[in-house]
Amino acid sequence: MNWLSRTFGKKQEEQLPPFDLSGIQVDMHSHLIPGIDDGSRSMDESIALLAKFESLGYKKVITTPHIIGDYYRNTPETILGGLEKVRETAEKLKLKIEIEAAAEYYFDDSLTNRLKKKEKLLTFGDNYVLFEFPMHEAPHNEESLIFELVAQGYKPVLAHYERYTWLEGDVERAQKWREMGVNIQVNMNSLLGHYGPQVASLSSKLVQEQHIDFLGSDCHRIQHLMLLEEGLTQKVLHEAGALSLKNQQL
Repeated sequence: MNWLSRTFGKKQEEQLPPFDLSGIQVDMHSHLIPGIDDGSRSMDESIALLAKFESLGYKKVITTPHIIGDYYRNTPETILGGLEKVRETAEKLKLKIEIEAAAEYYFDDSLTNRLKKKEKLLTFGDNYVLFEFPMHEAPHNEESLIFELVAQGYKPVLAHYERYTWLEGDVERAQKWREMGVNIQVNMNSLLGHYGPQVASLSSKLVQEQHIDFLGSDCHRIQHLMLLEEGLTQKVLHEAGALSLKNQQL
């Protein structure tokens, strides 16, 4: 009995042939630069993760280390410097997968101060900026943040919309924010039940309402990719992959 069966019992999603992740092409949310946040802890681990992404069919990974106030005080220098070291090692080992880097910005004073100073944020693709809210407490003035990001020419991408407990299953908020210019990213393992039934339910609703712009792995450990691989036969992943996603444009 696999972990999905243990989670959902007899009511688990209908199984289909494994979903082809090469159709997604690009993963745009992960933590693969060693030692700078809560993701990869060593170069060996980073290379193992990249090799697994490649074996799953991905063509490119855009890794997004945390930038959180005084907790993860990453800068373009630490992130891009770490990226170069990972690239050099991957090339020596003949990995074919491309790797780029941006950041996952936490909505705190450090982000708002950067915007006030008009500091250049780390972006990916067509000027996309990945950001996240607090998980368990509703933020204040989130619409001001969205307005400022858009006003400065960024295309904001809200990380793992489905995991914010304070949203309490609110799908309409996703529609409202999308109308303001926000792109919605969902973790694929959320769809597969890894974060619990409530998160799985909200992510499934987002699929049904077609309020998803990007699918991401949010990979921190090899276990995240193993869980994804194990869930590739699930119908909900096929449904999500059939949406008009922007991953392929990156």
